[in-house]
Amino acid sequence: MNTSNFLLYVTIPFVLFGCSGLPQRSTEDAALESSWILVGEKNQQIVRVNTNADICPNIIIDSQIYSMQLRAAKATIERRPTPNSISDSKASVFSSNTCEITVPPGAKRVMLGTKVLPVLKATLNRILVLGDTGCRMKKNDHVFQNCSDEDAWPFPQLAKTAASFEPDLVLHVGDYHYRETACPDDAKGCKDSPWGYGSDAWSADFLQPAAPLLSASPWIFVRGNHEECARAGQGWFRYLSPEPYTEQRTCDLEKNDAAANYSQPYAVSLGNDTQIIVFDSAKVGQTAIDQTNPQYLHYWDNFMVVNQLANKSTGMSIFTSHHPVFGFVQYGNNAPTGFGAALQSVLEPINSRRYFPEGVQLALHGHVHNFQALNFVDEQPATFIVGNGGDNLDPKFPKPFPMEIQPAPNVTLKNFSHTNQFGFMLMERVDQQWNFKIYTRKGKLLNVCSMLVAGKIQCEKFGDIGDF
Repeated sequence: MNTSNFLLYVTIPFVLFGCSGLPQRSTEDAALESSWILVGEKNQQIVRVNTNADICPNIIIDSQIYSMQLRAAKATIERRPTPNSISDSKASVFSSNTCEITVPPGAKRVMLGTKVLPVLKATLNRILVLGDTGCRMKKNDHVFQNCSDEDAWPFPQLAKTAASFEPDLVLHVGDYHYRETACPDDAKGCKDSPWGYGSDAWSADFLQPAAPLLSASPWIFVRGNHEECARAGQGWFRYLSPEPYTEQRTCDLEKNDAAANYSQPYAVSLGNDTQIIVFDSAKVGQTAIDQTNPQYLHYWDNFMVVNQLANKSTGMSIFTSHHPVFGFVQYGNNAPTGFGAALQSVLEPINSRRYFPEGVQLALHGHVHNFQALNFVDEQPATFIVGNGGDNLDPKFPKPFPMEIQPAPNVTLKNFSHTNQFGFMLMERVDQQWNFKIYTRKGKLLNVCSMLVAGKIQCEKFGDIGDF
């Protein structure tokens, strides 16, 4: 053990309290910009911090002092090809160092300066699910959300509300970063907002507003299409990916995109009877993938890993990806249509008409900017889409919803619950049964669904639950 570090932390209880008896910020606290714990393969917990200090901080884990390691140094990365024009692009500036350390299995207490970080419990009974949380600033879409108005962009309020529920784990189903191009002069709602793919935009869009919820629970981060390499992939690998940070997996150079845009699935255990399988669908489009496309092989190989993970488990597997396998989307005043053809085109040849392996009994997604709960006549697993965390909401579905529309060939909808209000979902284990509670951004309960038998849910309300 480093003696100087040991002496520093031994004296902390005496120097952190002033005459008023209130805790005082340490020098190390003052340098920290943000901190969180992410959960990776086999429940591996990784502490990440952003610091403006020149060296990484020490951390106390169960009374033992450890030195955090540099993951990614502060840097200015040359402008790379993006979906935006050259005039609407710029270099990515990351103004702080990102440090990390893996938490030893079974750790009970993690302390960073004066802050206690949340660690995983042995059994996880309260899982909070949300997605698509950023504030959209995108010239190509001619959409600039009012990022300073909590009614127009409610994610900061939603994060505070969700933190008050004290979840054991947070599952974000992707799309954290939306501030892609500069706010125009005539869009007052996003005036002076940072933009681009550097740390200032990441901080404004996710790390700052999510802080209360990052402090409340460890997180599983699912990669969305906004985090593919040509967009916010650089921040994804610095901040949220559980993978090691290497030159090939940074999204800094376009030549590495073919590999860096795909990651192998992994599983996180919620206890002896349930696991979550995390799938990277960042590069999925909206149409079926031709088998001659190199992308097809990437997803084929990764879905074979999903099958292996599901078959190894003796309990229920929950599949999560940003893009839905089954769901509905509506563009403007057009009629709703099924969504998921890209992933379906790979899954169906592997697993036939069920699309998923038998062990997968539930699917969780985002991408479509509303809430959907889908229950099927067929053997397909029930599906929740929770893409209503902050970005511009999709249009309301018609009433009554045309139930004859199929989300995939030979897949028949039995029940459908939906709303285009901002909000989140809480999965709660009660007496070995999972219940799913749907809330607005302010914490109003809209609906409760229960998994009564494998792959099937029963909800208290069907149709447009925003009307209740």
